Amino acid sequence: MESDQPLRILHVVRAPVGGIFRHILDVANGQIERGHHVGIVTDSITGGERAATALAEIEPRLKLGVRRVAIRREPRFADTMVWAQIAGLIWKLKPDVLHGHGAKAGAYVRLRPHSKHTIRVYTPHGGSLHYPLDTLKGNFYSRLERALMNSTDLFLFESAFARDTYQRTVGTPTSGVVRCVFNGVTAEEFDPVARAEDATDIVYVGEFRHIKGADLLIDAVAKLRAEGKPLTLAGDGEESEKLKAQVKQLELGDAARFIGHVKARYGFSKGKLLVVPSRGDSMPYVVIEAAAAGIPMVAANVGGIPEIFGPHTDALFAPSNAAAMAEAISRALDDPAATLARAQALRERISAHFSQKAMVEGVLAGYRDAFANR
Repeated sequence: MESDQPLRILHVVRAPVGGIFRHILDVANGQIERGHHVGIVTDSITGGERAATALAEIEPRLKLGVRRVAIRREPRFADTMVWAQIAGLIWKLKPDVLHGHGAKAGAYVRLRPHSKHTIRVYTPHGGSLHYPLDTLKGNFYSRLERALMNSTDLFLFESAFARDTYQRTVGTPTSGVVRCVFNGVTAEEFDPVARAEDATDIVYVGEFRHIKGADLLIDAVAKLRAEGKPLTLAGDGEESEKLKAQVKQLELGDAARFIGHVKARYGFSKGKLLVVPSRGDSMPYVVIEAAAAGIPMVAANVGGIPEIFGPHTDALFAPSNAAAMAEAISRALDDPAATLARAQALRERISAHFSQKAMVEGVLAGYRDAFANR
């Protein structure tokens, strides 16, 4: 490709919600600002009003448009029909860059035959890499990833953890270009967040999925019941009813409240301490967003989270361990001055290493390297 020629970039992703989709919107907006022609293909059966609103907001800027196809999370025979639909869109739109995000979309993109005019890019975002190799799913996904490895022109990992996990469980790519590009946040997200008058001691902001560990946090709050440290849960998802039942079973009453899905910064305002209890994560946006805003925080020592915290390891606790989490929460709340000082130091680290501008430039540099490698 000529360096001054706009690229036709098509991002493909399954779910139009969550951190992955936020990443795509930020990257797409940055690419559009640099003169490239961008489009998004995503699932039509999830996301509800929230996804519809986000897509309607960006669609006028997308020269390749928004296309929605029914993409299920789990593998099924109907996937062949979905792939045929996506292949038809690719033929019609003729992108220079096919960028698949997550395991399902990454497979669709890389099943496209080799073309000297198009590069196939894959960003796992954790996805299939979270499943242990000794499980049926883990074994299946690792075999699928291995089969598709040499059909990938560029691997864009959002953390060194994701890159190393891929190489350990799948293998080291021998033909495609491999790059690590951190997720990044916008300049506005460094503005401070005013604490709400009804803020509780602890707040959780994110999806209600098993891997995100909200149930572990509820267990930790139950252990802290005698200390009177209440919790606000801001989010929604497939485990919503299960988590509410857990709160009822543990008789937490007013010690745990649910406020539904809200924007991250509003969620941050509802607590004195953000807790990130993930069982597994590659490069979670909620951690970067909170750190940019100077929010006091403790998090599980898992996945790419330590890469965000850098030297501030005293804010990390053992994953999948409610007792360790409860201890970290107590330590942080009992010494608010030290916790706030750490939050300010972490904010400076995010400013230096996790900006949206650096993320977009890194992605585009990866594309250029992949074209050169062809």
